[in-house]
Amino acid sequence: MKGKGGAVDRRSSARWRVLVLCTFCFGLGMLFTDRFWTAPDTSNHIMSQRRRQDQELQLVSEDCNTKRKHGEDKDIMGEVTKTHEAIQLLDKSISTLQMELAAKRSTLERLRSSGSPVTSESSQPRKKAFVVIGVNTAFSSRKRRDSVRESWMPQGEKLQQLEEQKGIVIRFTIGHSATSNSILDKAIDSEDAQHHDFLRLDHVEGYHELSAKTKIFFSTAVGIWDADFYVKVDDDVHVNLGMLATTLARHKSKPRTYIGCMKSGPVLADKNVKYHEPEYWKFGEEGNKYFRHATGQIYAISKDLATYISINQPILHKYANEDVSLGSWFIGLEVNHIDERNMCCGTPPDCEWKGQAGNVCVASFDWSCSGICKSVERIKDVHARCGEGDSAVWSVLI
Repeated sequence: MKGKGGAVDRRSSARWRVLVLCTFCFGLGMLFTDRFWTAPDTSNHIMSQRRRQDQELQLVSEDCNTKRKHGEDKDIMGEVTKTHEAIQLLDKSISTLQMELAAKRSTLERLRSSGSPVTSESSQPRKKAFVVIGVNTAFSSRKRRDSVRESWMPQGEKLQQLEEQKGIVIRFTIGHSATSNSILDKAIDSEDAQHHDFLRLDHVEGYHELSAKTKIFFSTAVGIWDADFYVKVDDDVHVNLGMLATTLARHKSKPRTYIGCMKSGPVLADKNVKYHEPEYWKFGEEGNKYFRHATGQIYAISKDLATYISINQPILHKYANEDVSLGSWFIGLEVNHIDERNMCCGTPPDCEWKGQAGNVCVASFDWSCSGICKSVERIKDVHARCGEGDSAVWSVLI
């Protein structure tokens, strides 16, 4: 029994030793693992933090460089724009000086050829203005003129103030009758004495002489006013003077400017139609269209182009349609054609909707009538619904 009991004690003692040894080994393993894996984790964490910081610094640096590059590009574009504007202004100044010099020479030559003495009065300084607006009218259009005066055209002192303070000159343009000092001429004299708003032209009135009248208007206006722009408008068209001045001011620095609603209608060879073109054969095959030109209801030209017309009027060809004639005079010249659609709005509701949307029209008329249909009765309504407000023109920056 003793022998068996001793053997059992030895086996139990051996098991305990194995258990203690296993526990010791497990603890030693845990200690080994903590020592050797904690340090690498910390090192990797520090390295990843450094890499992230380096990336952030690189992104910030790239962002700064990008902003600096964009700023430099913006500065360069600004300088290019300023240079372009300066070149345009210089080009216009040179063009204007050349035209004025040519005009002076032309005037002196005409005076010498006619035998008239060249006096100081012949070279008196012209009146400065921003724009001269010639409202084309006829002897039979008294009611139209009154409707214009009662709507968009200022009267009396306001007309004079507009000229003096804003440089906007407005005159009804009319020539004389075929009979000297006729009752028609006397009626215009009487009306002018009342309103002081006419520009009398050395021209015999007639519907088929509109091309000649246009030439004479520009030549006469250039001789009296030194303006940046000259505008022709019909007496059955509604005009917002403030929007007109604002539109012209945008193109003030450009040389040789021709502004209006540009079109290219068909050349009409049929003698029985209203706008028949007797010289249709000059435009090529039947069915061809005219070159691009501004519609005749309203258009504007810059000083240098008006001066060009004044100098060359004896040799400028007149086509049957006045707007075609004007466009033809600029063919072959370095002219800026500005297609301004706000100068040919329709009557209400068209111009009214555009005004409500913030796009106030420069001029309104009906295409079907080449002016406002029944303008004497309707122009006041057009003014009430499409007008910019009587104070608008006084706040325009020119």
